[in-house]
Amino acid sequence: MKRRGDSSTSTIEIAVDHSGADTVVRLKGRVDVDSSPDVRDRLRAILSSDPLPHAVIMDLSDLTSIEASGIATLIEALKVARHREIRFRLQGHGSVFQLFESAGLLALFDKSSGGNGAS
Repeated sequence: MKRRGDSSTSTIEIAVDHSGADTVVRLKGRVDVDSSPDVRDRLRAILSSDPLPHAVIMDLSDLTSIEASGIATLIEALKVARHREIRFRLQGHGSVFQLFESAGLLALFDKSSGGNGAS
């Protein structure tokens, strides 16, 4: 399922793929104060779906930038996922993923054995 953010000025494209018991969320564009509510709403829907996914994998490969509101949105989703015993992982490459690495934020998320993400 591919969805563009709801607001007419949204700078984010959200694609959701269900792979078995896992859900992969691919973000493309910018997560800023205008688009982070779209990301938050989509993640809330995924984290309250029936049945619940075993894991949510956030693919940050196609993000060009993320503001503090976007980082807060991902951390909020991580807290909800933990409460519901759902694994929440970041994966990707590029400047946004490196931001999470260099800021030490990947340590908050589940660990992955892969070279391109944290699960």
